[in-house]
Amino acid sequence: MILVFIRHGETRANEEHRYLGKTDESLSKRGIEGLLFFRKENRYPEVDYLFTSPMRRCIESAEILYPMLSPIVIPEWEEMDFGQFEYKNYEDLKKDIRYQEWIDSGGILDFPEGESRVDFLRRCEKGFQRMRAQLRKLIEEDVKENGKEIEKRIVRVGLIVHGGTIMALLSSHGKNEYFDYQAANGRGYLCSMEGWKIKEMAEI
Repeated sequence: MILVFIRHGETRANEEHRYLGKTDESLSKRGIEGLLFFRKENRYPEVDYLFTSPMRRCIESAEILYPMLSPIVIPEWEEMDFGQFEYKNYEDLKKDIRYQEWIDSGGILDFPEGESRVDFLRRCEKGFQRMRAQLRKLIEEDVKENGKEIEKRIVRVGLIVHGGTIMALLSSHGKNEYFDYQAANGRGYLCSMEGWKIKEMAEI
């Protein structure tokens, strides 16, 4: 099993370094151009199955990167709810004592009127289990249609999601901590799995 984690392309909020969570923003022009450039460079591996967050920036990225595949939406993979910090950047928040407290905590504190990291991790893992169940059905259908030999192949699964979702899932199934798995827009990680635990990893 190979899992290909890709963070969606840039949006206007990303370009302005804003906290983009529940706001359902589309890709920016620069974001679209960036994905097309990376695709032209063959940066993205081929995948057999494709899963995505329900938010527009992820679905639009999936359509650009893998136009021949119909992605399966995992509702639990929406980005974290940033609460009172939503769509604000450092300049907007630098005088907010709650923001300074959050920074001083190393990003551990709950977002004001938003989501805790514990709840976010739990939600993303629930989505991961949903993906596993969906994937099992898809593979079983392929075996029935194409024969037993398909069971011997290496299955490649694409996940086009948010930066937070990548950090949540990789910290749950890998060896490192949450913020160790940050990814720029359009970038991500190629992971070989063994028993749904990460065996090897390379950056995309």
